[in-house]
Amino acid sequence: MVSPGYLAYHASPKKPDQALPARACDSHCHVFGPAAQFPFAASSTYEPVDAGKDTLFQRHRFLGIDRAVIVQASCHGTNNDAMLDALQAGGDNYRGVAVVDRDISDSELAAMHVQGVRGVRFNFVKRLGGGKPLDHYETILAKIAPLGWHIIVYFDAEDLVELEPFLQRIKVPVVIDHMGRVPVEEGLDSNAFKLLHNLLLNDEKYWVKVSCAERLSKTGPPYADVDPVALKLIETVSDRVLWGTDWPHPNMKSHMPDDGQLVDRVFSIASTEALRQKILIDNPDRLYWS
Repeated sequence: MVSPGYLAYHASPKKPDQALPARACDSHCHVFGPAAQFPFAASSTYEPVDAGKDTLFQRHRFLGIDRAVIVQASCHGTNNDAMLDALQAGGDNYRGVAVVDRDISDSELAAMHVQGVRGVRFNFVKRLGGGKPLDHYETILAKIAPLGWHIIVYFDAEDLVELEPFLQRIKVPVVIDHMGRVPVEEGLDSNAFKLLHNLLLNDEKYWVKVSCAERLSKTGPPYADVDPVALKLIETVSDRVLWGTDWPHPNMKSHMPDDGQLVDRVFSIASTEALRQKILIDNPDRLYWS
């Protein structure tokens, strides 16, 4: 059963208006369960509808997406079995980002690497149970550094000022989820956007995902109010930008996005073939397949 107020993923999205290039990568998606095989964590702040690997693979084929990065979802806690099972089924076209405890062993991390995991996600969003003591994350960082992994950080925009000193100390690549959740309605002059922009501009270890327009938009589909932020980020660091669907869109309450429409947005924010080559192919290649 879906948690009260949360919507299930779109059952019948539109076919994208234009075909994505070959080897296009969805750099941020999830698998949820199925709960009968992969139960949700007792610590989860929400209970989603089942959205397992078979549905994800079908959705990607329909949308014309050849590769993807499956990010461990908070509803599964630190049990990465559902994500790892999907990586095994997806083969070399799929990579993973795990969520782990600080006491994870080197051998467990090495096994994940063989299975296709290339990073760890740090969740600082308090309403989703995130935000542990910093030494928790520092212990994990020391363990993943020898593997050449990166981290993904998920935070609310208002928390970036507090997090910045910690992020600056990190030595591995840092991928910022969902455009840093900046308030798009405040435009490019907001303090949150300026801070995010300066991080990206001044240190090449930072990457950013131009994803989750459906969460950031105040006007709704087709989410055009998010375009100025996405376009500026792409203009600033086109070599360190990733794109993702965030399927199956956890914790959405107001509406459920049409994934075909989200693919159409790629052609709005990356209007040239060269930019789409970077965001959909070359950048994911460097971070996940090199």
